[in-house]
Amino acid sequence: MQKDLHILPKLRDSLTFLYVEHSIIEQDNLSIVKIDKSGRTPIPIASMTVLMIGPGVTITHAAVKAICDNGCTAIWCGERAARYYASGMGETRSAENLLLQARLCMDESKHMEVVRRMYLRRFADINCEGKTLQQIRGLEGIRMREAYRLASKMYGIPWSGRAYKSIDWDASDPINQAISMANAILYSVCQAAIVSLGYSTGLGFIHTGKMMSFVYDIADLYKAETSIVAAFAAVKMANGDLDRQVRVACRREFQKDQILKKIPQDIDWIFQTGTPSEETTNAFVGEIWDGDDGVIAGGMNHAGDLK
Repeated sequence: MQKDLHILPKLRDSLTFLYVEHSIIEQDNLSIVKIDKSGRTPIPIASMTVLMIGPGVTITHAAVKAICDNGCTAIWCGERAARYYASGMGETRSAENLLLQARLCMDESKHMEVVRRMYLRRFADINCEGKTLQQIRGLEGIRMREAYRLASKMYGIPWSGRAYKSIDWDASDPINQAISMANAILYSVCQAAIVSLGYSTGLGFIHTGKMMSFVYDIADLYKAETSIVAAFAAVKMANGDLDRQVRVACRREFQKDQILKKIPQDIDWIFQTGTPSEETTNAFVGEIWDGDDGVIAGGMNHAGDLK
């Protein structure tokens, strides 16, 4: 039975991510398999949201096709997931959500409403009405500072502030390295969810000017409860393998926080869509823009329109 690509995928039912490196990835029936010195490991790609492909991976064309056919986003990244190189296209073929995002982003008043809702999502117990954007940003700074302090106290890891230089990775202490790795993983999961829902990663509201701006917007909703906690937990548990401990801790925190269930719901609320993104359906054939008259049906010959 052919898959109906008109229907947006149900992210809530998916696993978050899998990171692979130094292995061969091949097609295995309708799924894929990872081959390395330990043997063959099947990957349940139909249940995955994002496959992070690290250094030393050889992947076949058939495996990439299987990944895409199963609605999983493939992301090519550097060691420790610290660098992003490229990604595959998401499953949906609808542009409805993208057009909505563009309208909200380009309208100054609607843009500001979205920004306020993004901050309100983080301050459920604080009334932000009447506060300026600068005051709300100040509250966000306090919230994040407190998140670092609490995680440091919970896991007994000293914290002296965020300090990380991408050009000199080894100059950072383990906790800053762990936070960078955990955030990179969170960005990848958010990116996969955003693309799968049919939104653009580049049309940001709080962040702007980068192709990942909207990813940073959405990831910031969850950092305090997920990637920051995972980073401190990983440093506490690491025994010479910080990379692996960060990935394990991220999977645990993402599952605990039900991040893939929250992302579609939060975007729906932030954009005030009125209908759940995951339930949207669209005709297979696109429409044609018709100026002041709006749009007309596509996929047909309009020679008969000539007078």
